[in-house]
Amino acid sequence: MKFIITLIAVCVAIAAAGEIWEGKVYKNYESVNFNDYMKELGVGWFLRSVGNSVSPTVELRKMDGNKYKLITKSTFKDTELNFELGKEFDEVTLDGRNVKSVMTLENNVLTQKQGGDPPSTIIRVFGEKEMVATMLVKDVNCTRKYKVEE
Repeated sequence: MKFIITLIAVCVAIAAAGEIWEGKVYKNYESVNFNDYMKELGVGWFLRSVGNSVSPTVELRKMDGNKYKLITKSTFKDTELNFELGKEFDEVTLDGRNVKSVMTLENNVLTQKQGGDPPSTIIRVFGEKEMVATMLVKDVNCTRKYKVEE
């Protein structure tokens, strides 16, 4: 019986602690192959140059129920994506494309399937001190690393 009570207490503590990303803002500090990723999406030279020169921040917030908000801020442009997990939503990308996206979240991994021509996938793995975004389009693989802002 004592084991069961201890197990319940641990489960309650974990649930109360919330998600690992809650209340954190992650700032980009490294990008690998980002220019090629944007180029494959059809982003023009000027916007690619701007995209390569900024270090955005990313914050994920849980709203009511199964709804979330993904906030990206930079010196160039800010965006907020409001979505419900598993449901398609309209998105205007930072480069101005209109696409349909679907987000899933499991074990601190936010996966975004982004429609459009060409379609792409963004996998954000949230950690205690870092978030790593892997961005895939066609045969191009990009990695962007973010650390928690202090």
